[in-house]
Amino acid sequence: MQVTLKLPRHLRATEVDETLRGTISKQPVGTVASVQASAVVVAGIRAPVGACCEIESSTYLGQGMVIGFNDQGLLVSPEQGTQGVMAGDRVRVRSMHCRIPVGEELLGRIVDCNADPVDDQQPLSGLFKRSTTASPPPASRRRPIDSVLETGVKGIDAFATLGRGQRLGLFAAAGVGKSQLLSMIARGTDADVVVLALVGERGREVGDLLQSLPEHTCKKLVTVVATSDQSATQRVRAAHSATTIAEQFRDSGKHVLLLMDSITRFAIAQREVGLSAGEIPTTRGFPPSVFAALPQLVERAGNADLNVSEEGSITAIYTVLVEGDDPREPISDTMQGLLDGHVHLSRKIAQAGRYPAIDVPASLSRLQRSLLPEKQQNLADAARHLIAAYTENEDLIRIGGYEDGSDPVVDQAITLHAQLENFLKQTQESCSAEKAMQQLASILEAGITA
Repeated sequence: MQVTLKLPRHLRATEVDETLRGTISKQPVGTVASVQASAVVVAGIRAPVGACCEIESSTYLGQGMVIGFNDQGLLVSPEQGTQGVMAGDRVRVRSMHCRIPVGEELLGRIVDCNADPVDDQQPLSGLFKRSTTASPPPASRRRPIDSVLETGVKGIDAFATLGRGQRLGLFAAAGVGKSQLLSMIARGTDADVVVLALVGERGREVGDLLQSLPEHTCKKLVTVVATSDQSATQRVRAAHSATTIAEQFRDSGKHVLLLMDSITRFAIAQREVGLSAGEIPTTRGFPPSVFAALPQLVERAGNADLNVSEEGSITAIYTVLVEGDDPREPISDTMQGLLDGHVHLSRKIAQAGRYPAIDVPASLSRLQRSLLPEKQQNLADAARHLIAAYTENEDLIRIGGYEDGSDPVVDQAITLHAQLENFLKQTQESCSAEKAMQQLASILEAGITA
């Protein structure tokens, strides 16, 4: 009699293979040979890159990830750093692939890179494990992006409209209001689930951001945290774990908003891991593995496979730290090519006191024209044209060098400038996309009749 095993869809073939290989007790034990930079060299065992290990001695107990190997043995990057590791410490392979617990119980919780709770609440239960390494849905079988996901932020919903399954970059220098804008988006989104990944953030900011969110938002929020003082391995894994959690909710039919702050600090952590593995830095100190890791991470977001019955989606917003206010620095430049749109925050606008400091002419969504009705798109185009005209002639206007009547578009832009600025100014309250478009229409109609 032939027996067919029907496995749950969340189980990957690698996980089944891992189960068949046996448990940790059957794995050989290696020993620490030396420490090189932030990596531990382990002799006596074999394991693939990406495998999870456990380092154990009388003074140290921690997990690590295999990041490479050389003639001396495996290169393992410990999650807790190398402080306390000694030559001869025992190292055992825990699993061929790093896995984390996922499921509905994570809603409302704050977890670390291993999805273990760090919020002093009850232990998690009723979860199953899923590999943190996954392939994105095949490009030919992705569901089309044909519906809008509201953020509650007028500057985004009107001028950089997001579709369910789209990936957007939030580009800004330090201190221009990225975290504040993420908080507004988390409050105002109509997504079913919000997964917030705080990668390399300051511990104080993590607490401030979470305390600013209302109770109804926290109930549908999963927060994955790896602060700046934690190891590069933990910061890298936090980004992958947050994406894995979002994938699980998407596969169950939920519309997920993945907020990652920041993709730049993920890249910096990946650089540390790559250099520890012996890679040679190339572009501004970043090794090649960084530019391979970025698309592998962001391509996992998006709509579900057409062959899957559930119509879930992951809409992702990645904050990008623009170092030195240079939009052409390597990470910013790479991310602009990988994403489906970008919103730029301007230091000049922030210094003028307008938050969120969205630079409308520099921001766009590549899918907006296919998502908005023609009337709303024409409305957004007209307002964008006026804002761009004022920005282009701002210096001349401020010194009194512009002569009224020289350009009808600039004349109208000057007339409506204060109203458009007030429209873009927003505190923590949310505004529906429909209401935002109505306000924009009223402003433009008033300008025409004036």
